[in-house]
Amino acid sequence: MNEMSRIEALCKTLRLFHLPQTLVDKSCDEKNSWLLELLEAELSCREEAKKHRLYKQAKFPMKKEICNYEWHDHISLTHAQVKQELLNLSFIDRCENVVLVGTPGTGKTHLATALGILATNAGHETRFLRVSELVTTLQKHWINGTLKPFIRSFDRVKLIILDEMGYVPFSKDGAELLFELVSGWYETKSVIITSNLEFSAWNKVFVDSRLTAALVDRLIHHAHIVRFTGESYRLKNALSKRS
Repeated sequence: MNEMSRIEALCKTLRLFHLPQTLVDKSCDEKNSWLLELLEAELSCREEAKKHRLYKQAKFPMKKEICNYEWHDHISLTHAQVKQELLNLSFIDRCENVVLVGTPGTGKTHLATALGILATNAGHETRFLRVSELVTTLQKHWINGTLKPFIRSFDRVKLIILDEMGYVPFSKDGAELLFELVSGWYETKSVIITSNLEFSAWNKVFVDSRLTAALVDRLIHHAHIVRFTGESYRLKNALSKRS
């Protein structure tokens, strides 16, 4: 085995997967500087690989960067510091929730996705879930007897995005399963919810008023509530294309 093959074998054993290529690409006269450069390159590659893995696991529906988000005049924040707390992700460290509620097509899902991508870039394991699809999945696991393993799959997740709460009403079983799942996340994870419905209208989705009140209580406790008003961007763009 030649020297390079031996280096590659050792790097594989030590799980230094990116170092061999860096060794080929880089050169340095001083041994310490040379080694430092290699190790920093290995760390950088690992961090990028982790970001890619977290992004893929999150299953975002689209790629939206927070730097491109338009904080328009129809976004109402509960207090002046909310925007900064969202951008620096301090709400995740405190296991606080974010509720984005209001008019369809005004940027709720865009903001939720951008914050989720920001979180994955910061190393937080994240999941993006359509609420109607999540309830269907919960019901299937409940019927198949695999509900507990599915719930445990969220153990390491720090941020969960529940998109489109209220678009489709749930059955009693579906509502109860969702309630149990969200209750288990209470004060242990951060949840971002997007909804077109004000809390007073959530009874239309969950049917049981007591269940609705209990769910809302858990979601809005320690929560940042951001309200969206104004005209739908999607509708505006569709109409402008016709004219």
